Amino acid sequence: MRLVLDTNVVISAFLNPEGTPSQVLKLVLQGKAELIVNSKILTEYEKVMSRPKFSKYIDAKLPGRFISIIKNIGVLFDPIPGNIKLFDESDRIFYDTAKNSNSILVSGNIKHFPKEPFIMLPGDFIRHLHDSIK
Repeated sequence: MRLVLDTNVVISAFLNPEGTPSQVLKLVLQGKAELIVNSKILTEYEKVMSRPKFSKYIDAKLPGRFISIIKNIGVLFDPIPGNIKLFDESDRIFYDTAKNSNSILVSGNIKHFPKEPFIMLPGDFIRHLHDSIK
């Protein structure tokens, strides 16, 4: 199973290790799902994780370590930019990467994207995963 994780899912996973976004990230870190990334997504992860507002929750060394791990286990994929209109154009890299790589885009902000079956909230993805195992 191939996943593209929106930055809000990664941040939520670190802020709440017991939450659903953390369950999704653990699947990637355990090798049970492939994380599809590219340089723009990795830069976004690191930039957001390093914001001062998260400094009391996320150790200053964590963003660099996390990016290093993801570079080793992630699958690099550079998408062809699409022309579909998005609510927030900064989300384009996540949408295009997921769509072009036949991956599931897991996001906490699915209302920012077109309604498509490959875009799921973290909880919906976990339910989808459990249903596909049955």
